[in-house]
Amino acid sequence: MANAIPIYVDADACPVKDEIYKVAYRHEVPVIVVSNSHFRVPQHPLVSRVVVSDAFDAADDYIAERASEGTVVITADILLADRCIKAGSEVLAPNGKPFTADSIGAAVATRAIMADLRSGMGTENIGGPPPFTKADRSKFLSSLDQILVRLKRPA
Repeated sequence: MANAIPIYVDADACPVKDEIYKVAYRHEVPVIVVSNSHFRVPQHPLVSRVVVSDAFDAADDYIAERASEGTVVITADILLADRCIKAGSEVLAPNGKPFTADSIGAAVATRAIMADLRSGMGTENIGGPPPFTKADRSKFLSSLDQILVRLKRPA
């Protein structure tokens, strides 16, 4: 596993952990599950758990410090995605949508606008993201598999 592609998972609110394990086992790549609290992870040589402090952004900081070219990060956190993309990581949202250098700027801007609207600056009641669907889960499986196949190809 010396040249394995690590998958870092921003795990506290990740709805696709089982799918990540499934794809990681098939590709024989390590998964590092990072969270602020303890929860079960499979007892498998490819899966490790890191529990960070409950300090603000502690899990994000842990992941961002290890993000680099050849790593995969799974997160719905747009600001963490931005940090990891800048470090060279492949970043994938739990709904299967990749964050890229071309798309992250618009995602950060949209996040800021939505945060302002939710904080009462807007006149409408703005909710959170749409509900997670089976189609999202399927798209995630396919997208993660594609990323790992691409990263494993010889240069």
